[in-house]
Amino acid sequence: MTQRQPSTVGTLGRGNRSLLLRSLYFSAPASRHTLATATGLSAASVGKVVRELVGEGVVIEAGSLDSNGGRPQRLLRIAPGYGHVVGVDVDEARLRVGLFDLSMTELARADHPLDPRRHGPEAVVSRILAGLTSVLAESAVPRDTILGVGLGVPGAVRQTPEVTVNSQTFGWEMVPLERLLRGGTDLALHIDNRANAVGRAELGFGNRERPSVVVALLGSSVGAGIISDVHGASAGAGELGHTVLVAGGRSCRCGSKGCLEAYVGAGAILDRFREAGGIVANDADQEAALATVVYDDQGTGILAETCRHLGAAIGGLINLLNPSRLILGGWAGLLLGERNLDAIRDAACLHSLKRCFAATSIDLCRLGPDAAVRGAATLPVERFLND
Repeated sequence: MTQRQPSTVGTLGRGNRSLLLRSLYFSAPASRHTLATATGLSAASVGKVVRELVGEGVVIEAGSLDSNGGRPQRLLRIAPGYGHVVGVDVDEARLRVGLFDLSMTELARADHPLDPRRHGPEAVVSRILAGLTSVLAESAVPRDTILGVGLGVPGAVRQTPEVTVNSQTFGWEMVPLERLLRGGTDLALHIDNRANAVGRAELGFGNRERPSVVVALLGSSVGAGIISDVHGASAGAGELGHTVLVAGGRSCRCGSKGCLEAYVGAGAILDRFREAGGIVANDADQEAALATVVYDDQGTGILAETCRHLGAAIGGLINLLNPSRLILGGWAGLLLGERNLDAIRDAACLHSLKRCFAATSIDLCRLGPDAAVRGAATLPVERFLND
């Protein structure tokens, strides 16, 4: 006899709520009719779910839309203050923490410098916890409204059986980051590679309508977020900075030679600039120093060479992955791309197959220099919408 399956009414109800919330989050304000069309749910199902969500304070009315001869349609949106999320971006030179409401309006921020010579797990964890304490105090939002903390970290993140991080440039190997943070916070934690987090935020939390998208993130280090089902056998897919660009070339911090990061990472650009006779006025501030190269490379030719190196790497990605979009982000990527995106595109075109290049758009990240913090904050937002 066939075993009776358990009822799925509760599962269907949760699925409808999630489907409607996701649609509303990305298309608000929206009417009930619009939500029914977008989700494929019946008008009765939409009405039932909306009543529940309004009653719980998750959804609020946001004005009305005139209808042709009929009653105005009430517009809806997710209540921004229903919950709050925290995003943490761990870069090599600094750690940024931002606290946001559900409309992704920033309510508080903390910025902690990191010593480039000291990236031990304990030092980074203490900075993260200090940043959390700071933004919670500054924002004064009730702690029980914090839906979670998203952390974007450099390196490969393994999610099971416990979250561990491998970051060769940090000297981290199987660091149990979540367990270490648990010593100072009981907030829900969501950890991912920082380039992946930016990619998910840029494309609407992993929207699969255009599944082959790559986010190249340039800062002190170089990484890539590959928005597809490819994560690698050891969760290491996306280590763009440590693909070899020049066999036997410049030494990289990872221990290899000729890596892309040894040529287009912010520190590497500055090193090559000095070696070519360039003078950096503000050597203590890496971002200000890199701006010197971008706005006046003093005849060294390092800027043009950097664009060629980066374009060649992008061309290789285009040939390998054939993405529909390639997004250049990170503070160094945006600084380079602001004035030199055409040169980078030209170099990518030169080093990729014509048909593959023609199918790929190369653009700057729309989220701006704060993309990594906002990207990390979307991790708990996505969990909220799903659960």
